[in-house]
Amino acid sequence: MIYSSSFWALALANLAHTASFMAFTLLPLYVLAHAGTRGDIGVVMGLFALASALCRPWISDMIDRLGRKRSYTIGLLIMTGIPCLHLLLAEPLGKAYPLFLLLRLVHGVGLALCFTAVFTFVADLLPAGRLNEGIGIFGISGLIGVALGPVLTEIAMKRFGFDGLFLTAAGLAAIALLAHLPVKDSFRRLAQSAGPGFFTLLKRGKLLMVGLMSALFGIGIAATSNFVAPFAEQRGFELISAFYISYSAGAIATRILGGRLADHYGENRILPYGILFFAAGLLLLPFTCTQLALIGTGACAGIGHGLLFPSLNSLAIRNEPAEIRGKVTGIFTGGIDAGSFAGSLILGYIGQWFGLNALFLFAGAIMTAGLFLFGFRPRNKPV
Repeated sequence: MIYSSSFWALALANLAHTASFMAFTLLPLYVLAHAGTRGDIGVVMGLFALASALCRPWISDMIDRLGRKRSYTIGLLIMTGIPCLHLLLAEPLGKAYPLFLLLRLVHGVGLALCFTAVFTFVADLLPAGRLNEGIGIFGISGLIGVALGPVLTEIAMKRFGFDGLFLTAAGLAAIALLAHLPVKDSFRRLAQSAGPGFFTLLKRGKLLMVGLMSALFGIGIAATSNFVAPFAEQRGFELISAFYISYSAGAIATRILGGRLADHYGENRILPYGILFFAAGLLLLPFTCTQLALIGTGACAGIGHGLLFPSLNSLAIRNEPAEIRGKVTGIFTGGIDAGSFAGSLILGYIGQWFGLNALFLFAGAIMTAGLFLFGFRPRNKPV
């Protein structure tokens, strides 16, 4: 049975830890409230992604060695504890700024562990012929978390201030920790089956292409995750989280209605449409002047996300043996984090120097360039 109790328990955990992560999309407001700049936003958000990217070879190997569940547990403990420590920082951009950045780095390692472990975990449970469908349906849990995290955090912040942000993030991660505990580990590597290393795998044509495409995707995610909140506040939109709600709705609808398309037609036929929709959502943001238009751009970007994420993930792990799936998934998720890091820094300073409109236009152009890169994909094994 493809949708087992273990599948749904992991889906609940993924929903909760994603919502916890998405609570921090409102952290830029916290930075600005403490005399920070848009450049500071890029640094603060970028360090998080940098930690996730740099630790990926190590944590990917850890998932193949230590096991999916133990690795996920460690990640969730970090995701629960780090937001609580933020409560001790009264002036993060003053004397406590170095400690604030250290917390962001450790938090990034925790998220890298969670995402890489849980997607490797669930891939072990899915039959090869329904890989895209299974990952797509599983990914709906994360997309609900994408919408739920900012909504709950915005409500908590209105009542409790910025403490509400950190308490919400910690509480959601704790729910994920409890949800995954009953699930048995899906794979334990035999001592003698080490398999190729992370960087050896990265040299392979298919996986190198997946990593590069994921990095471009990460730049787009950096734009939507880190800069929509300041943009919406600047434009005076009443509900900032409306973008994330429509983003998630668009991605979920894509997963439900087209869950088996990539399994039937192949990932290579679906990926260009994902790139186009995601790029269009970014390019339309500067022309967004009403709450309804904000919802529309969010839905467009969400449709792109709904097509891109499962297709890239399935392309990475298809036909790969279980003993290296942690590292292969790490290449995919690490590429996203590397792009998010670069995007956070570059887009932060573009926003500071040229404004938020230029920021989203640049991010949209980068995503569009993914179509050119996609043209150089390996063609010896059509997928």
